[in-house]
Amino acid sequence: MPHDEILPTRALGAAGPVVSALGLGCFGMSRSYGAADDAESIATVRRALDLGCTFLDTAEVYGPFHNEALLGSALRGRRDDAFISTKLGWEYAPDGTRGALNSSPGHIRRTVDAMLLRLGTEHIDLLSQHRVDSQVPIEDVAGAVGELITAGKVRYFGLSEAATATIRRAHAVTPVTALQTEYALWERHVEAEIQPVLRELGIGLVAYSPLGRGFLTGTAKPAEEYAEGDYRRKDPRFQGENFHANSTAIGVVGVVADHAGATPAQVCLAWLLAKGEHIVPIPGTKHRHTLEENLRAAFLRLSPEDLARLDEAVPAGTTKGQRYPEDAMDLNGR
Repeated sequence: MPHDEILPTRALGAAGPVVSALGLGCFGMSRSYGAADDAESIATVRRALDLGCTFLDTAEVYGPFHNEALLGSALRGRRDDAFISTKLGWEYAPDGTRGALNSSPGHIRRTVDAMLLRLGTEHIDLLSQHRVDSQVPIEDVAGAVGELITAGKVRYFGLSEAATATIRRAHAVTPVTALQTEYALWERHVEAEIQPVLRELGIGLVAYSPLGRGFLTGTAKPAEEYAEGDYRRKDPRFQGENFHANSTAIGVVGVVADHAGATPAQVCLAWLLAKGEHIVPIPGTKHRHTLEENLRAAFLRLSPEDLARLDEAVPAGTTKGQRYPEDAMDLNGR
């Protein structure tokens, strides 16, 4: 960060809360990208707060449960400095095995009580449905979260990977503060249909995987070179010919980075920040040095020429491979 300058802020939607322009995704702190290091992860969260990075994103499924408990530990004595975003939506067996989707109102209420205990807090700032449950009307989900907002256990309601019709139906019951979805230079599915609806309704966009799970940083390896248990082993975009085609497509990032005197990660985050004031990217890391590198992107202003060059080099539909394995894709866009 430039002399430890505090991050700029932005409103999460037209009438939403003011949060840091860049957040911290905590997914990778729970054994998703290699071995966990709780001590370094906690230090990373606290360093984020020191630098004004207030938006911290977790979920019940990360671990499961480990990530929320880890974040709760990191926030002891500093809860008021943070904006906690978490997500729910599945059933779990006693051993933590994930079961079916369940967004029934009773399940939501029970899950939120458990989340509050793990996070060590009296309220969740942004509670999102992680994936849309086709067995439960979205109006029932929105109503249940609205009741939790009235009770003071939740402050704002969010959705994740929801279709535009679902967003509208939910918003009509309880205002949707933010939609969380993947958005990055190489993943631009939100631009055609979702972005116009978010702007119309005044909803913020929480952009996860803004660095393509590390692919856009220029340090990615083919899927088979990652250790067993690493999420990237099953990401289709890292596999076979897809990996080589995608590496070629994003080569322009390095060229722009050299021109801007920045890193590829900073260029990709600055590009995303320039896409709209309602967008809050949440690059993930479990290391302080990577956190600090990422947050410097909030102070990088790319030229109109560089922004156009990136847009033209990686237009929507360029990336090879689905963003999830086949068995997970059908949970998106409901």
